[in-house]
Amino acid sequence: MMGADDILLDVEERMEKAIDVLKHALTGIRTGRANPGLVDSLRVEAYGSPTPMKQLASVGVPPDQPSQIVIRPFDPGTLKDIEKAIQASGLGFNPMNDGRVLRLNVPPLSGEVRRKMVGRIKELSEEAKVSIRNVRRDGNKDADQAEKDKQMSEDDCKGLKEEIQELTKKFEAKANDMAKAREAEVMEE
Repeated sequence: MMGADDILLDVEERMEKAIDVLKHALTGIRTGRANPGLVDSLRVEAYGSPTPMKQLASVGVPPDQPSQIVIRPFDPGTLKDIEKAIQASGLGFNPMNDGRVLRLNVPPLSGEVRRKMVGRIKELSEEAKVSIRNVRRDGNKDADQAEKDKQMSEDDCKGLKEEIQELTKKFEAKANDMAKAREAEVMEE
């Protein structure tokens, strides 16, 4: 038995999740800038099991080298494993290993690659908006069911659906803004 507040809360939480999924997906999209997010989720075969990079090393971008990613292993013994994982990742980086740290130069993106990335961003944002609309549909269904079960009046049901629509607009706009910001980063030289 769900009241209007419960339905609204459920809708908002699920829409927020769709935005979180989008946020995470956009982090993996390459821009012309070096970004630790490109490699910190890579899994490295170390100590006999695949381990996330960020558990094995600090990953950063030096302020004076915005097109470089520096990876400092916490244990120098994992340097070779990390290097192997990067080479096998298909990200196209050629790590420079000085025995202590790995440096990755992030090459500038070609126009064609940029356009592909922007296309991917649009797809991801569209997927997020589809999820948001599916949540709206479920919320409206719950509202109709509550009205049918005499848990709320017709007016309350209508008001609830309007609030759900407001949330839908808000979260769709959020998805659009995130996608636009990421596209701008991809397109900037």
